[in-house]
Amino acid sequence: MENSHSASYAAAGVNIEAGYEGVKLMKKHVDRTVIPGVVSGIGGFGGLFAPDISGMTEPVLVSGTDGVGTKQRIAQLAGVHNTVGIDCVAMCVNDIICCGAKPIFFLDYIAIGKNDPVKVASLVEGVAEGCVQAGCALIGGETAEHPGTMQPDDYDLAGFSVGIVDKKDIIDNTKMRKGDAVIALASSGIHSNGFSLVRKVFDIENAKLDEYIDELGKTLGEALLVPTRIYVKPVLELMKSVKVKGISHITGGGFYENIPRSIPDGLTAVIDKSAVKTPAVFKLLQKKGDIPERDMFNTFNMGVGMSIVVPKESADEAVKILNANGENAYVIGEIAEGGSKIILE
Repeated sequence: MENSHSASYAAAGVNIEAGYEGVKLMKKHVDRTVIPGVVSGIGGFGGLFAPDISGMTEPVLVSGTDGVGTKQRIAQLAGVHNTVGIDCVAMCVNDIICCGAKPIFFLDYIAIGKNDPVKVASLVEGVAEGCVQAGCALIGGETAEHPGTMQPDDYDLAGFSVGIVDKKDIIDNTKMRKGDAVIALASSGIHSNGFSLVRKVFDIENAKLDEYIDELGKTLGEALLVPTRIYVKPVLELMKSVKVKGISHITGGGFYENIPRSIPDGLTAVIDKSAVKTPAVFKLLQKKGDIPERDMFNTFNMGVGMSIVVPKESADEAVKILNANGENAYVIGEIAEGGSKIILE
């Protein structure tokens, strides 16, 4: 690529040489994610991966795709670009683990107004860290410079992941029963949903992101940019010992939209609101924005990034295993008969 140069393309606002420099800078981050199965490095036309299907009778691929959303606007204003990549990976792999699948590889896509190799490499640094946390490989991606359609400092980060699970091990809620326990896995904060409302409440374009907030114990920017927690490895460990009957990744739509997605018809998850451990950032957000409690639980994770349904008799063991693997897990409710699929009381 040393002879690749187009003066005409550069005059139109696209610097292909900056793209090559970005690839060089991100290589050290990508190398951290290499796991058995990776066939090719970055730079080719496609990412190759040879999955290990030994011991599986009927391997099934599970895919998930998502972006960071408007949280990345806060990253742009704060000049902190190496964390939102974790959010991007988390939004995909946390969905995949809900089916019981192990994420095996990830690809990212970065659209940017002006290609800044250092900024792009910083974004990929976050993606690579997310992949390390999830135990999957970053096997490819794309950076596209969009002059004239995006502001020079703007970017949009998205990606997708593929996981694998033996068909007999897919978590599909068919064995969920009355009396099963609902376990919460604590979130690290707002994660990567509801940020259009967050930005409105805090007037982000005019806010002092470096201002220390006593209630939060950190600056506003730090609190809002805490990366989404990745639950893959602890959940995989749990599945080795406990029968998991349903998992919900609590994203946009909060409790009311996401918990019902793992509940079969005829059953209801009865959640004890008083048991939910809600971080200070949500309380500040609700107070400052004068947001009704119902809207809070229907927009944000409220401190619960993932809910897991297990047999009642396995609840204590499940909590113990999850906590031993770095989570803050606790029981927040149970499964009952009913048609609403979720009740918060």
